[in-house]
Amino acid sequence: MTLFEPVRAEPPPPRPLADRMRPRDLDEFLGQEHALGEGRALRAAILAGQAGSLILFGPPGVGKTTLARIVAEHSGREFVTFSAVLSGVAEVRRAMAEAEERLRREGRGTLLFVDEIHRFNKAQQDAFLPYVEAGSIVLVGATTENPSFSIVAPLLSRCRVVQLLPLPADAIERVIDRALSDAGRGLGARRLQLAAEARAALVLHCAGDARRALTVLEAAAATAIDGDTISAAGILEALQSRVLRHDRAGDAHFDLLSALHKSLRNSDVQAAVYWLTRFLESDADPIQAARRMVAMAAEDVGLADPMALQVAVSAMQAAHLLGLPEAKLPLTEAAIYLAAAPKSNSVVQAIEAASHEVRSGAERSVPLHLRNAPTRLMGEWGHGKGYQYAHDFPGGVAPMPCLPPELVRRRFYQPGERGFEKKIAERMEEAERLRNQP
Repeated sequence: MTLFEPVRAEPPPPRPLADRMRPRDLDEFLGQEHALGEGRALRAAILAGQAGSLILFGPPGVGKTTLARIVAEHSGREFVTFSAVLSGVAEVRRAMAEAEERLRREGRGTLLFVDEIHRFNKAQQDAFLPYVEAGSIVLVGATTENPSFSIVAPLLSRCRVVQLLPLPADAIERVIDRALSDAGRGLGARRLQLAAEARAALVLHCAGDARRALTVLEAAAATAIDGDTISAAGILEALQSRVLRHDRAGDAHFDLLSALHKSLRNSDVQAAVYWLTRFLESDADPIQAARRMVAMAAEDVGLADPMALQVAVSAMQAAHLLGLPEAKLPLTEAAIYLAAAPKSNSVVQAIEAASHEVRSGAERSVPLHLRNAPTRLMGEWGHGKGYQYAHDFPGGVAPMPCLPPELVRRRFYQPGERGFEKKIAERMEEAERLRNQP
């Protein structure tokens, strides 16, 4: 080697399989027939180059970035990508200025793709508005969070919202087959096969995420010899680092809590255990699940089993003291108890009935016999006159109404027929009988 011999540059690392297999046109774009199938308005608009500004809403790996690239290709616009994680208002304005200059100098428009647009605050999102309105750019935003809550209304009204769904199993299988057979972009040159059990495991565990399916397939292929058949064990080994999809502030978080609550309400013990476990295994805050169970105990079990609320509150306190993983035990015990308990929403109905009366009726005065008379003057006004001390009467019930005269016959709380409420109904009937005695 001479003193002046140039240093050989290292070749760039190969692009990931998921990036190499990215669909190049709508014919290769799989799994979104509801939005992009033949005859759909959005498909026709994209092919005509007239898709306009879009908000693409969906979980990871369903093609949001890919669809934005296809839209840019058909519209003939410059594709400029922008990350809401790394950029602020200054970068937005600089990108807008470059887009305007490109349009003025080259006559070519810009499609600005903003990944994770929900991470921009209101002021940052508002910065796009004048440029979208003026047509300086076409904006395509990608978000994993419900745009109804994460995108400002003025921007939302200027964009078409497209929901992209997790890919169905048959679409994931086609993605896998395409990667195994494509010799140019995929693994076709290696002549790899996928065992039936391996295929089933890969489709199941990728949960509709095409990028994850290709990433796991590539990891399994890295340990295989050309011409091999990849086994289920190889796929499962590649899946070891799998993390359940969950977002503390997103729809997945609240969907899991909703599924837990509704399973508890419907007395489905197995489903309640499953959804609670899904929530906890997703690295979510266990106290949030505990709070939901406390609310459910009061709302849906109620007085059919007064112990339910105590069980739920105790489980929440135990979870706070223990933390994970020990908190799984008291929380799961509470979920099983609540799901198996008799159900009643009579307290909820009582609150609604009383609230309706209070808000829509006249303002009823407290009867004089129920008022305090701490001074002589108030006694002269009649405060406390006619009050009867309950403990002086048989059964501890005085023959004295406690509602305003206009509401004496109203029934706000109607006990249910399940669990402990049967005893409450009996006690209420007995108290009513004693109250109506001469």
